[in-house]
Amino acid sequence: MATSLPLSYSHFTSSNLPYQRHSIMFKKSCSLSLPNFSRNQTHLQSFKHISELREAFQSLDSLFADQTSHAQFCLDDAYSTVLQLCASKKALLQGQQVHAHITKSCGVSDSVFLSTKLLFMYGKCGSIVNAQKLFDRMCERTIFTWNAMIGACVSNGEPLRAIELYREMRVSGASLDSCTFPCILKACGSLNDLRCGTEIHGLAIKTGCHSVSFVVNALVSMYAKCNNLNGARKLFGNITVKDDIVSWNSIIYAYAANGKALEALELFREMQKLNVSSNSYTLVSALQACEDSVFEKLGMEIHAAILKSSLNLDIYVVNALLAMYVRFGKMVEAMRVFNNLEDKDIFSYNTMLSGYVQNGLYNEALKLFRYMQSYGEKPDHVSIVNVIAASGRLGNLLYGKEGHAYAIKEGLDSNLQIGNTLVDMYAKCCCLNFMGRAFDRMAVKDFISWTTIIAGYAQNNFHVRALELSKKAQTEGVVVDSMMIESILLACKGLKITYLVKETHGYIMRRGLYDQVLQNAIVNVYGECGYVEYANRMFELIESKDIVSWTSMLSCYVHNVLANEAFELLDAMKGTNVELDTIALVSILSAAASLSALHKGKEIHGFFVRKGFSPEGPIFRSLVEMYASCGNLEYAIKVYDSVKIIDLVLWTTMINAYGMYGHGKKAIDLFRKMEDEGLVPDHITFLALLYACSHSGLIEEGRRYFSSMGRDYHLEPWPEHYACFVDLLGRANCLEEAYEFVNSIEGKPTAEVWCALLGACRVYSNKELGEIAARKLLELDPENPGKYVLISNVLAASGKWKDVHELRMRMKGSGLKKNPGCSWIEVKNKVHTFSARDKSHPESVKIYKKLDQVTKTLQREAGYVAQTKLVLHNVEEEEKVEILHGHSERLAIAYGLISTPNGTPIRITKNLRVCSDCHTFSKLVSKFFERELVVRDANRFHHFKKGFCSCNDFW
Repeated sequence: MATSLPLSYSHFTSSNLPYQRHSIMFKKSCSLSLPNFSRNQTHLQSFKHISELREAFQSLDSLFADQTSHAQFCLDDAYSTVLQLCASKKALLQGQQVHAHITKSCGVSDSVFLSTKLLFMYGKCGSIVNAQKLFDRMCERTIFTWNAMIGACVSNGEPLRAIELYREMRVSGASLDSCTFPCILKACGSLNDLRCGTEIHGLAIKTGCHSVSFVVNALVSMYAKCNNLNGARKLFGNITVKDDIVSWNSIIYAYAANGKALEALELFREMQKLNVSSNSYTLVSALQACEDSVFEKLGMEIHAAILKSSLNLDIYVVNALLAMYVRFGKMVEAMRVFNNLEDKDIFSYNTMLSGYVQNGLYNEALKLFRYMQSYGEKPDHVSIVNVIAASGRLGNLLYGKEGHAYAIKEGLDSNLQIGNTLVDMYAKCCCLNFMGRAFDRMAVKDFISWTTIIAGYAQNNFHVRALELSKKAQTEGVVVDSMMIESILLACKGLKITYLVKETHGYIMRRGLYDQVLQNAIVNVYGECGYVEYANRMFELIESKDIVSWTSMLSCYVHNVLANEAFELLDAMKGTNVELDTIALVSILSAAASLSALHKGKEIHGFFVRKGFSPEGPIFRSLVEMYASCGNLEYAIKVYDSVKIIDLVLWTTMINAYGMYGHGKKAIDLFRKMEDEGLVPDHITFLALLYACSHSGLIEEGRRYFSSMGRDYHLEPWPEHYACFVDLLGRANCLEEAYEFVNSIEGKPTAEVWCALLGACRVYSNKELGEIAARKLLELDPENPGKYVLISNVLAASGKWKDVHELRMRMKGSGLKKNPGCSWIEVKNKVHTFSARDKSHPESVKIYKKLDQVTKTLQREAGYVAQTKLVLHNVEEEEKVEILHGHSERLAIAYGLISTPNGTPIRITKNLRVCSDCHTFSKLVSKFFERELVVRDANRFHHFKKGFCSCNDFW
């Protein structure tokens, strides 16, 4: 568009002057005095063929400056031509200058011809206000004037005003012509007003215009937009000679726009058979009809035909090709088309940006956005939505903020879609302050806004806030649907509020919102809340179980330490048509890890290999964790070493694995190597590292890395870090230092911190500090049965049986129960569970007989004597011995000795810390029965071999 004109354009001003009466001659009062010109056709023809605004104005200026000819000059033709050029170029400013010059020179109020041309120009340039002003001032209107004004309204998104004008025209008595119908029919289609459209159709028949090709095409389009494809097809079928490309375009577009892709493409084939030449509109409609992968081959055939033809491809066809390949997920082909496109427009860029985001190529989307800006293409709201969405998916807060800043700078931040995308992006980047602000700044919020903000809080563990907003959304009249309920269930799961889960479940049933997504979510939530029976009932009620249904139930069993049930469910799942995916298999690996079921874990690993699953990060992490948890550190290291690109989570998993085995120095070496690779550790990494230092007695190293968290990486310690550091000091018998450290913690130390100190006080019999820690613990966490048991044990070790009795009665009165000690052992591909003094096992008689034999052998040959002081019950000495002999890990060891081949390792998992007497017992068994014992307790791994333990008696 020309925006700066030569010096002679100073004759034209953009001001709106009062309309003056038209005269063939310029008035003498006009500042520019021009002679009369003759109707020289050669002169005018050369003028009409000028295509550029700059040359057009220069030619017009030369006509005005020509003083040699005194023939009458046809001003109407001259101005008409330049106005048409302004309209085609959408050069509103220049059109206004011409309007001002006409008004200043000769007036237009009585020139219907020039007024109509001006109306047409304003309509094409999108200035409906100026068009309406001019229309209202016209004393005389022809059918061309009415058509121009109606067309201006339709093309500028005011179809209702177009209908009103049409009715005014009918009242005025103006005669309709065939050009009136396309405009008014387009307005009817835009309004989806079939009744009005049918009336216009009747009028077209009455006036005899119904046989005019462009009227027929407009009728076809109107019926299609009003969802009356039968009417559209009937009209098209009545055309006897189907050689008009516009007719074909209208009917093909009609079907494509209404989702009838197959019918649209069949019509396209029929048109080709009749040898009707395609044009750009035909190709765009046909490409749009190729809506999914079913039509992929046909879409590529159309592309090939386009390349073979001699058609000059316009931007619309190329953009349609881009959109088609994006729908197919063929981003390589889309990029090839995009790169070959010389004159890219905003739609081209937006199509590619959307394609990258939809296909998970988020980095490519951000690169394209930068490329787009470097080439001077100004992003619009669609571009911003895509770049913000890509930033959110990558968790790249910096890019997300840049996109937000750009939206504010360009005044696009008030756009509803951008607002919703910003909320989602900040949620995915865990930046909840900005998420809340973005939501609050939205002047208009829709259902998606509320759903997104609730999901954002729920997914970032702000469960109370999520539930508060869900209530507020309902008071605002927002309709609750399955997506919002899914977020509400997630919040209930995080808070473990069972009654809210049940209330939500009831709401779903009353409102009939039961879809499979919610059914799966309810199974998952009941499982997370410990209601395995409810979860199982819901699972059974799902008629068509998909992979998510099975995975939810598998996760339920794994979460509630029901690994055998998880394995049984996996076997049942194999008998269905549902294909296992990585998520389901990762859940099973977690079950194998939780029970140290090495054989099951190896089976799953083999399944991964046989099925050719992609070695993704989560799979590698789960395999490393499984092998490490099953006591096979060597295999865990092999899997870790086979990974080419190691992410932070995998580094952390391996550091934690070394820590579980007491290999603190190896964990530190791995941490240093990770730093050398340029990876930045997070809170979880430091937690694993401190854990490794604690269980290896690396006091100085632990102190150094705890300080390094805040000093070098600006990470504020979590309560878990404080507890781990207190545990580190406590294990080294630095109890006074640990107590001072607890008192130095800013804010209120958590129950976990005091619990760590209390545990150390118990080990080293520091009664004074132990009592302080016990009081603090009861104040902070009075509902945790594990804390009661620990305090009770400390009191019992001091012989304060009266206090122990009072504490246990208090615990009983609160309805709290001690978590019973359990041990697991995998034998013959099945996990066997034992509790203390358990006699429920089918081979219980054999197990106790073997245990008695083993105990007597150790007493006779190794001088083993039970450490009855570890039994913190006020009972006789003989009963204390019986209690020790009935510990769950001893039952598991005995069962392992009678059910596994001689010389093979026995692998056991226990949910509590191994007591000192069982630790001694295990060392002696490994020596005198020549069996390696691998025991994983609540704290770490113990490898007993030839009378020694890998923990060096430090656990």
